[in-house]
Amino acid sequence: MELEESSARERPRPMRSETMKKGNPEPLTAKLQAELEALAAMPESEIDITEMPPITDWSNAVRGAFYRPIKRPLSLRVDADVIDWFQRQGQGYQTRMNAALREYVERHRE
Repeated sequence: MELEESSARERPRPMRSETMKKGNPEPLTAKLQAELEALAAMPESEIDITEMPPITDWSNAVRGAFYRPIKRPLSLRVDADVIDWFQRQGQGYQTRMNAALREYVERHRE
């Protein structure tokens, strides 16, 4: 009796280089890498910051700009007309659906 293969598909794992979409597309040169390593090894008191102007205007600062919440895949049944409406808004409809759900949660949090 032979064992049958599972019908479930195994997801291909992305290559490490494929997981990052943003950032510096070119690798660091050896010279720049050495400079960064030297700076990282220096105590902060020895780093010359005299040419850096102090930041005095924080009016355009955005709190949490780099915060990325953990996403979990979910199979969810949603009314067809709701999905259609979000999809008609264009690319990024899942992000907009998530934002709508987040807004609801924020309004109803106790």
